[in-house]
Amino acid sequence: MPEFSLVQKIIIYSIPVIFAITVHEVAHGWVASKLGDQTARLMGRLTLNPFKHIDPVGTILVPIVMLIFTPFLLGWAKPVPVDWRNLRKPRHDMAWVAVAGPAANLLMLIFWTLLLKLMLISGVAEQNYALPFVAMSMAGIFINITLMVLNLIPIPPLDGSRIVSALLPVRLSIMYNRLEAYGMMIVLLLMFTGILSNLFMPVVFRLQRLIDNFLF
Repeated sequence: MPEFSLVQKIIIYSIPVIFAITVHEVAHGWVASKLGDQTARLMGRLTLNPFKHIDPVGTILVPIVMLIFTPFLLGWAKPVPVDWRNLRKPRHDMAWVAVAGPAANLLMLIFWTLLLKLMLISGVAEQNYALPFVAMSMAGIFINITLMVLNLIPIPPLDGSRIVSALLPVRLSIMYNRLEAYGMMIVLLLMFTGILSNLFMPVVFRLQRLIDNFLF
């Protein structure tokens, strides 16, 4: 695999990053709409148009900075609004809304994996013109593994916290949900101290090895 310039890397990573984040958010809103909450639909957020979901910091600035200075790549989009009061079974349904995001990343992970496998077995991957698409597929695999695993960590406001909240007794769930007021601060603190990557990156690398074994 040739060494790409920074501009080339940004171009190669941009499509997998934007779609990984956009589809993740749309999945939340789509499942919520099926379970009774039309907030995202009414606000025009049930669209794959990335401009409706892009957060200037989380979707553009943070991924570029991490691509330049770290071996990891993280990002986020504007959260799709979900009003739990409109859901038919709020506690139960919020868990399904939360699961939808990582599930969308799993489907995109499967897509990029099968696309790369097809290029490898057909011999297309060996052609010079296909190298950017091979790199893009590899980026798509890693990005979606990372977002799927990261979002399943049970720290508010990550999706894993919604799942845990639905499984806890009501009183404990209420206490647990109060952490969300400080959740983003906790996530950022854990990220910059390296604790967050120590929590989920071993799982990411394990899944990456399993996929590499399938591919090669």
